[in-house]
Amino acid sequence: MLTARPYRADDREACLALFDSNTPLFFDASEREGFADYLEEIAFEHAYQVIERDGRVVACGGHAVEADTVSVVLCWGMVDNGLHGQGVGRALTEARIAAARATPGITRVILNTSQHTQGFYARFGFETMKVTPDGYAPGIDRWDMVLKLD
Repeated sequence: MLTARPYRADDREACLALFDSNTPLFFDASEREGFADYLEEIAFEHAYQVIERDGRVVACGGHAVEADTVSVVLCWGMVDNGLHGQGVGRALTEARIAAARATPGITRVILNTSQHTQGFYARFGFETMKVTPDGYAPGIDRWDMVLKLD
């Protein structure tokens, strides 16, 4: 059974292990320090959450309201690489979209991801706005996507 809960400081190492499990295909190793800083300094402000299965952190991700006050951006979402394709990412994404829908005034969800996961997000209705080749690192393109909420 999957259980979502807010991120706690003692989840830091588990979240970094999730990052590591997704390197180098989904994240470049050079991004790890930025993610670690995010967990230390910003995660609590961005409604960051973890998903546990059998008491173990198997996914993490957050969202934040943008300065335009009508957009929510999805932040640092990831699933244990060994659990891809088992519905964990879907549960995490659905929870973050539901939180965006519940936020007054929000009309769209934005994210940036790689060519490896853009198809996953497209299944939720996200549309590609821009593609930047090697936007994260050599071989990892950046895809900027948006989901318009009704």
